[in-house]
Amino acid sequence: MSRMKKGIKALTTVLVIAVVVFAVLLVGVRLVGLTPYSVLSGSMEPTYQTGSLIYVKQVRPEDVQVGQAITFVLNEDLVVATHRVIEIDAVNELFYTKGDANESPDGAPVHFKNLIGVPVFSIPYLGYVASFVQKPPGMYLAIAAGAILLLLIFLPDIVRAFKKEKDKQEISSDPQ
Repeated sequence: MSRMKKGIKALTTVLVIAVVVFAVLLVGVRLVGLTPYSVLSGSMEPTYQTGSLIYVKQVRPEDVQVGQAITFVLNEDLVVATHRVIEIDAVNELFYTKGDANESPDGAPVHFKNLIGVPVFSIPYLGYVASFVQKPPGMYLAIAAGAILLLLIFLPDIVRAFKKEKDKQEISSDPQ
């Protein structure tokens, strides 16, 4: 096998592994009860840096404690936010929250029913990639990259099979 073919094979293998790991980090974690969210603002820095991907575990509101970060639905537009709980009003089922980097508490409390869960861990910068591939044009680029990757994986086998078939036809049509 030539040096170039070995290089292409190694590159393809690395790309396949990277795609599989990325898919597990975005989708596979849902199988163990975690939901990934991209951090789009700096309100929770340095705890969660802008561009991080946080993994949120669903919890009951009664299990949340003051000082814990929670992920919740912020408004009617279904915007999701993660801030730290600074006070809990169990009677009215409200969390009062504040971003770590913010000077003052959030303007409105979070109702218990808007709780999504608590962040378990995060991966810096992966949120940028996740946000990019979840909507056009990033989605189209990701699909195209996947198609090219599949082509790179299977093209050598297709060429080999085609070459074998051509060689068979040449041998069977040889008038010796």
